[in-house]
Amino acid sequence: MIAIIDYGVGNLRSVEKAFEKVGVEAKITTSPEMINKACGLVLPGVGAFGDAMQNLHKSGLVPTLLKNIEDGKPLLGICLGLQLLFSYSEEGGLFEGLNVIPGRVIRFKGNVKVPQVGWNQIKKKKDSLLLKGIEDGENFYFVHSYYVVPDEKECILATTEYSVEFPSVVGKGLIFGIQFHPEKSSDKGLRILKNFGELVK
Repeated sequence: MIAIIDYGVGNLRSVEKAFEKVGVEAKITTSPEMINKACGLVLPGVGAFGDAMQNLHKSGLVPTLLKNIEDGKPLLGICLGLQLLFSYSEEGGLFEGLNVIPGRVIRFKGNVKVPQVGWNQIKKKKDSLLLKGIEDGENFYFVHSYYVVPDEKECILATTEYSVEFPSVVGKGLIFGIQFHPEKSSDKGLRILKNFGELVK
């Protein structure tokens, strides 16, 4: 079973339903016990970085999360969930993240509409079990104003162009993060969730 972590932000039900669609058992939970029992974790999220971290701390889930990551449990961060894995974010000030992947989260600059909303392509940089069956140049659905800048470029699995070339898929060991919404990205998005389900098994 995969635990979808509920910390008061996000489109949890649509992520749960997307996993159901591909035959992967996933349950929304706030329970540390259930998180500890799960075979894999999903950290979804939409909204502001600072609020999300505050909610995670308030719910007391940060130590549980970090312990499970340390123990090598697979985790998938989606959209804001990806950004929370990083050291800090510049969204609305300076906020510390979970610091699982060293790096920062910064806002799009330049002559582009912010947030980026809609379909955009990914450019694969590395083969990964998470991207099995996904071709270079596939389109996924994005909604975000900020993007991640990892300290270690080796963790970048795919990038996307939007005023800059930013990491849209990252991976470090069994920790993965995707900037787009797989649950809104039709068959290819579902394929990524299925791949994560297979990784967890």
